[in-house]
Amino acid sequence: QVQLVESGGGSVQSGGSLRLSCAASGFSYSHNCLAWFRQAPGKEREGVAGIDVDGTTTYADSVQGRFTISQDNAKNMLYLQMNSLKPEDTAMYYCAAHCPAPPRLRLGERTADEYAYWGQGTQVTVSS
Repeated sequence: QVQLVESGGGSVQSGGSLRLSCAASGFSYSHNCLAWFRQAPGKEREGVAGIDVDGTTTYADSVQGRFTISQDNAKNMLYLQMNSLKPEDTAMYYCAAHCPAPPRLRLGERTADEYAYWGQGTQVTVSS
């Protein structure tokens, strides 16, 4: 049974940092597409950062230069290092993995519905 479990969320002040982690069981991160999404109250889920099957790494414009996605295949862990956090980064953050089909558009530009496995989410709250 595949399970993704996020951790590392919390409350920080503007300008602070957090590192989110996503542990996988029953599934290997190696050679798979991986991503972090977020959803704020009243807003649609949006992609934050992703690593595609060829290693292509992409970021939303709003987090470029502040967030870094990485993976540790030996530990089967996915991370999201978030620096210089802003109040607008406040949201529930979800990790996602495994894309059963080729990308609808192109590598590195997958939408949420292209990922098969999801974690339960971890809350990030940034205060001003």
